[in-house]
Amino acid sequence: MQNVIRFIVKAALLSAIVALPDMARAQSGSAGGSIGNDEKSLSGSRTTPRAVEPEKPARRSKPEAEAPRRAPRSSGGGGGNLDGAWVLTSVGTPCASSTDTVVVTSGRMVGQYGTGQVSSNGSVSGTGSAGSLSWTMSRRFSGRSGGGSFRRSDGCAGSWTGSKQ
Repeated sequence: MQNVIRFIVKAALLSAIVALPDMARAQSGSAGGSIGNDEKSLSGSRTTPRAVEPEKPARRSKPEAEAPRRAPRSSGGGGGNLDGAWVLTSVGTPCASSTDTVVVTSGRMVGQYGTGQVSSNGSVSGTGSAGSLSWTMSRRFSGRSGGGSFRRSDGCAGSWTGSKQ
């Protein structure tokens, strides 16, 4: 009985393949489509070379004289460009000294523990916090250095110095 069922299944599959000649049948190893040489022969040679499509011309950029120019952005108008990394060292009483790195970009100062503003004349004001402690700082950056004062919420007060990296 099993042989009869196998025979019927094989016959049905074979008749479906023969009855649908327009359907694509894949060969072993074939993924369809063609890339490159679609006129293959067993020897691998071709009698006439195939025409090659012309390449598109390379895109040309504008000559430097026509390129738009931008004014340099500076957050420290009078004292030069203050944008960049700064190392700030704070010394206060009765608290210990600390060092923090901040980055100034277009008038905004951002550090691990605080943020602030830097005006075009170099004047600085900022706030920060760590845990239950908060603080304010102010004064000025000029060129590649700066300095000012700070006050913390625990009563510690002192001065800070900064150097541009």
